[in-house]
Amino acid sequence: MKVLLVDDSETNLQSLQLILEHKGYDDIVCARSGAEALERLNANIPADDSMPTDVILLDFNLPGMDGVETCRRIKADKRLADIPVLIVTGDKQLQTLESAFEAGACDFLGKPIEPVELLARMRSALNLKKELDSCKNREKELVEATGRLRQLNEELQRLAILDELTGIANRRFFNTVFAQEWGRAAREVIPLSLIFIDIDFFKNYNDTYGHTQGDECLKKVASALSCSVKRPTDQVSRYGGEEFAVIVPHTAIHGARIMAEGLRHKVEELKLEHAGSLIHDRVTISLGVACATPERGLSPESLVQAADRAVYEAKRGGRNRVEVLA
Repeated sequence: MKVLLVDDSETNLQSLQLILEHKGYDDIVCARSGAEALERLNANIPADDSMPTDVILLDFNLPGMDGVETCRRIKADKRLADIPVLIVTGDKQLQTLESAFEAGACDFLGKPIEPVELLARMRSALNLKKELDSCKNREKELVEATGRLRQLNEELQRLAILDELTGIANRRFFNTVFAQEWGRAAREVIPLSLIFIDIDFFKNYNDTYGHTQGDECLKKVASALSCSVKRPTDQVSRYGGEEFAVIVPHTAIHGARIMAEGLRHKVEELKLEHAGSLIHDRVTISLGVACATPERGLSPESLVQAADRAVYEAKRGGRNRVEVLA
């Protein structure tokens, strides 16, 4: 245990040191003034910000800065505030003791010092220090655990909205965003467009290249679609299987069609071989575009159904094309 003795009397310091060393306190530092005590404390603060000493025995009557003021300055420093301070004084008047406790002292020792009393109060002070250290460690562990829990929750929230395979938004997140954008479009009386996308002859692709390669195809198409969408409000999602959807807020049918054509070209530019396609030797997509301005009697499901019919018409019309339903 580390002990700091502060007294301007060399005799008192030697006497205290002998008593403590006899009982196994072998890490003892002495200071002969309040200023020297503060200097030693500040100079010996460990890198991990733990306490530079475990307990301080501080004489009340010191030259210059007295014991009460020294104690007050120790307690004002958040790095030192938890160190138990025992005030040593021959003046046991109530006013003297009150000033010591108000300054932050945890106990006092009367002069002349009795070894038994000294050791008993030292044990009490050190027990207090252990409790404070234990509380600080628990608090630190709690803060760290809270931080880990927050990170875990953020990761869980992220995983809850992302498609595991492609890394883009999943159907659940699509439903959430679509409902929000429908509500916003209704409030602001603005158009909301929706693009449904289907990879052409994807079953044939899996049959030809295997499901592992099929998964890679889905990832590349999803990435191409995501990279093609520029506005942060436009949301690309994996709708299911080889189907994707793009929510295009505040956009009329003409603008949505232009976007859809850009998406189609982007996937075609991937030049992914597709020997199982009946229309092309590369992977292609069919897209259906629908638009609505929400009004009384019109449901969000009607826009989804319209986009679904549009992509069906695109496939029926030859695939690798954009079909629009206003």
